[in-house]
Amino acid sequence: MSHPNHERQNFGFYILIAMLIFMSIGPVGILLINSLKLDVNITSGAGGLLFMPTIRNYETALCDLLWYKPDHLRFCRIRFGGAFINSLIIALISTALTLIMGTMAAYALVRFRFMGRDSMSLSTLAVRMIPPAVLLVPVFGLWNNTFCIGRTTLLGEFIRDTFGGRGDICLAGTHSGIILIYVAMNLPFVIWILQSFIVQVPYSLEEAARVDGAGPFQTFFMVVLPLIKPGLAAAAIFTFRIAWNEYLLASALADRTTMTVPILIVNNASEFDGLGTIFATGMLLAVPPILFTLFASRQIITGMTAGAVKG
Repeated sequence: MSHPNHERQNFGFYILIAMLIFMSIGPVGILLINSLKLDVNITSGAGGLLFMPTIRNYETALCDLLWYKPDHLRFCRIRFGGAFINSLIIALISTALTLIMGTMAAYALVRFRFMGRDSMSLSTLAVRMIPPAVLLVPVFGLWNNTFCIGRTTLLGEFIRDTFGGRGDICLAGTHSGIILIYVAMNLPFVIWILQSFIVQVPYSLEEAARVDGAGPFQTFFMVVLPLIKPGLAAAAIFTFRIAWNEYLLASALADRTTMTVPILIVNNASEFDGLGTIFATGMLLAVPPILFTLFASRQIITGMTAGAVKG
């Protein structure tokens, strides 16, 4: 027979869990519901969940990507679709490059013995402590003046003749320039978090793989990587969310053709056509990180059970 105090504790625990779930899912649900409403229904406050859903707000937000012209729009005022694609390109490529370089660097710091290894390991994390605002002015100057291809050079003339333009070709205003600074900004943390996972991989597994004839890269990709999937997933979630939501550096380096979603929302807030469009853009901004986190979370669970051994 269970004790009454134990039942009360369980009941309180379930109430707390329900409140936490509601606090997490509630804002997303409100965002989704209001994005499917007309502005009249949103401002009146009547109807609640009883309303006729419409994708009109999403048509307004994604008008530059639609193959048809919505009847309620005279012209496409917000270029949200292009900014959305820019954010996806920058976030996905920067995340992939950061994981590739960070995994190899973390493995080298854990497994190899060389002078200054401990100092280098600590310095990588210390670099991450630098606020992004401190990097704004020097990065802007380097990307606009130093890292450029002159228009008089052979490569510069070829690019200008092929793609057009008259000035020097610089990293500022390009996807590559934004991706490069995001990789440099997130790489120290990825190295630091993956070191703790690689240390836990038994070195005897790598020795056994080498005895069986596996080379260094085969050992790394076939033995080590499957066992650190939880670390890779956690690092990927962190890197993707930073690259997706970052505003300060992107606002200084991006131009009209490479601007990301946060820049578009902040710089063009007055051009949004009603509250419904704002809710729709907010929902579109929230969907990729949520889907990416759910996918990476499954990899965490898969990685935790991959090393299980039958008794």
